[in-house]
Amino acid sequence: MPRGHRADGAQSGVEVGLVNRVSKAMMRTAGKAAVFVYRRSGGRMGGKALGGAPVLLLTVAGRKSGTPHTTAVSYFEHDGGYVVVGSAGGTPNEPQWFKNVRKAATAAVEVGPAPRRSVGIRVLTGEERDRVWTDVVLAQVPAFAKYETKSGRPMPLALLTPVG
Repeated sequence: MPRGHRADGAQSGVEVGLVNRVSKAMMRTAGKAAVFVYRRSGGRMGGKALGGAPVLLLTVAGRKSGTPHTTAVSYFEHDGGYVVVGSAGGTPNEPQWFKNVRKAATAAVEVGPAPRRSVGIRVLTGEERDRVWTDVVLAQVPAFAKYETKSGRPMPLALLTPVG
């Protein structure tokens, strides 16, 4: 029997915990690398995601620490702002950056080589969320539909509107 597995072939809790910690560390490192490459290239590298959706850098304060965190996220232009989707690649849990967005009133975005801009945050709900999901997100990148199916949860949307 492989090390870290139970007699029934399943992984032990210790093994699963180690894999989760390693996986999370790898994701954090990849995220930091994506931000670095995006900034160095002015968005020429890392500026497109799934289905050709454009990517921006979003900096938002941590909901517990207050420390600013930057992540690369797909966006869709809408009503003079940017709609971002908390897809987490279709995993069952909402991404940490979106949990931070829910608690923040403002954030900052970097779109390509343009200077950083402050944005107001509004999480979309109800009919408005459903309309924007269908008419904006899925209309531009139909592949995003698979994230709701895969995750079993509606994809949260936020509208980031430039201020000042």
